[in-house]
Amino acid sequence: MTNERATSTERGRIRISGFDPERVTEREPLSGWSEETGGETQSRWKRAFTRFKRNRTALIGLSVVTILTLLTVFARPIVVMGVTIQPFGLAPHDPGTILYMQDPSISTWDAPSWAHPMGVDGNGRDMFSRVLYGGRYSISIGFVVVALTASFGLIYGAISGYYGGWTDEIMMRVVDTIYAFPGLILALIVIATLGRGYWQLVLAFSLFGWVTYGRLIRGEVLKIKENEYVLAAKALGARDRSIIFRHIAPNAMPPLIVLASLNIGTVVIGVAALGFLGLGMPPGSAEWGTMLDQTRDTLIQPPGGSIPWWATVYPGAAIFLFVMAMNMIGDGINDALDAQETGVEQQGGG
Repeated sequence: MTNERATSTERGRIRISGFDPERVTEREPLSGWSEETGGETQSRWKRAFTRFKRNRTALIGLSVVTILTLLTVFARPIVVMGVTIQPFGLAPHDPGTILYMQDPSISTWDAPSWAHPMGVDGNGRDMFSRVLYGGRYSISIGFVVVALTASFGLIYGAISGYYGGWTDEIMMRVVDTIYAFPGLILALIVIATLGRGYWQLVLAFSLFGWVTYGRLIRGEVLKIKENEYVLAAKALGARDRSIIFRHIAPNAMPPLIVLASLNIGTVVIGVAALGFLGLGMPPGSAEWGTMLDQTRDTLIQPPGGSIPWWATVYPGAAIFLFVMAMNMIGDGINDALDAQETGVEQQGGG
């Protein structure tokens, strides 16, 4: 008796249960996959750049900051150690030139005109040239301070969060102690001790300004160090320094970038505030806050007197435009990097 096997021309098929094709099409927001990418994943930074380009408000802010920065850079020639590295001068006059000594027809507090679009200040200097040149102090201090504080805060917070234990406890108590004092008061103490000047202002806002970044990064590291790739790096024998700076710190950068972009405007306002109080740059400097300080007395006039409004409006408008534009950029970066998902809102940043 022979056994005959039944043959079939149909191929067997495997049926998969529990498979939801719509969930594959509509992937998670952080996966980087979309139909626009042709089915390929995007890196977080490329996806953020794409989102940022679609944010018109952020692009307007970026344009304003770029224009103001270029105007300050090209306001007057830049000479370093006797070598001219930037020969252009958009400002018609040197910011310290007393015009009525060259042209007797010019007097102090001349109103805006075609020859002097922003008028003349109480010392006979061209306001337009001073506003353009003054941005070199205010804007550069903002960027330098944020670069220093963000870098140190990143390292400090990463070490504190990674090692934990007593190391974290001691480092965070230092942060809490600094937080007990208002930042502007600490800056005033530094200026009162070291005196006025560009680098004194940088030190005043950098010496204690890193604590916000340190606390933010520490919270991010506490969350990131529990991920599988960090545990795998430890299992493979990677050094702590390599794990912190190659695996943890780069993934904690998005909330730090958001906070840094917002803090640039905050530093510029702080520098202007110290200048208005007479504790910023030396008297006569073209820094925006110092210019406001030099015109405070003009705001109160006797009956029948006229207030030279241009002396305060234009430096104040420059501060307003730059800070507003930086806040617009910061909000755009916040949306592009999904800060609510990466933790910046949980840390109180921005």
